[in-house]
This record gives sequence, structure tokens and C-alpha cells, in this order.
Amino acid sequence: MPHESRLQQSLRQLLASQRTAALAVQPQADSSVPGYLPAPGLSLVPWAWDGEFSCLVLHVSALAHHTRAMEQHPAVSLLISRPEPAGQAVHALERISIQGVASTPPRDSALWQGARASYLARFPEVEPMTALGDFRFVCITLQGGRHVAGFGAARDVDAHDLTAALNPAT
Repeated sequence: MPHESRLQQSLRQLLASQRTAALAVQPQADSSVPGYLPAPGLSLVPWAWDGEFSCLVLHVSALAHHTRAMEQHPAVSLLISRPEPAGQAVHALERISIQGVASTPPRDSALWQGARASYLARFPEVEPMTALGDFRFVCITLQGGRHVAGFGAARDVDAHDLTAALNPAT
């Protein structure tokens, strides 16, 4: 196994230990409301990793605002963070912001099957929801990110390093 830096090990542990992310999507314009200023959308979403297709997997409802926003504007960001420790400074809280591109694989395609299997491996309790017509899998293709491992320990991370951190150590 090739040597892995301390920061890469820290990123691997962060991603392995956290199952939710804040999902940021681009705003949807609403021209029917005079003076409306669209705001970016933000949601908390469970996520899984599909190593076969190298994508983050979300399972979302077509009724959700973030789902419609991803269909209109597929560029997204996710923030994955360690929980805030009680009584400790939060400025050094480890986190990763990830930029990616969202796509919805056609139902029953190989990518859909892979996304479903990866998601259910992490969240087996949601299996009945996968049969609901308004839910779909969304695959996020990684573009890069910014990893903050602690105070004074921040770095840009490319898609290759993110993929390496998300894949099981070999």
C-alpha cells in the first residue's frame, strides 16, 4: 500500500465516519414575483459512495426544492463536517467542502443499480423508499474540494484525492 499523508488519512477518516452532508444548490429564479431575489438552496442529505462508478449517491424526492434545482443547475457543493464537540473551539472543526456535478441516472440502468446498491449498503432501512415513484437516485461526479483538517491545516483536494479517500483502504 502506498504511503498516505496525515492529511489524507484524516480526510479518509472524516468521510468514513460521517453519513450526512449539507447540500448547496443554485437558486431557482421565480420571475412571477416582482423583486424576488433567489437565494442558494441548502439541505441536509444522507449520502453514500459508489466506488464502481466513482460518485457520491443521494436519494431524493422529486418534490424537494433541491431536486428541481439540481435538474436545472447540476453544479452542486456538499459540506461534510465532524460534529461540534461540546465545550471546545469550533474554528478548528474538521470539514470538507466538495464541488461536483449532479446527474440522475435512468431507472434500472447500470448506474442506477450501482447507486441503489451503494446507498442501501449504507442505509438498508430505506429500501422501501426506493420503490416510491417520486424518489430518485442522484449521482454526484466529484470535481474537487477544500479540506480543513484543523486550524492552519487547509488544502485544496482534487477529484483523484477525494476518490482515493472515499475508496476503502487497500
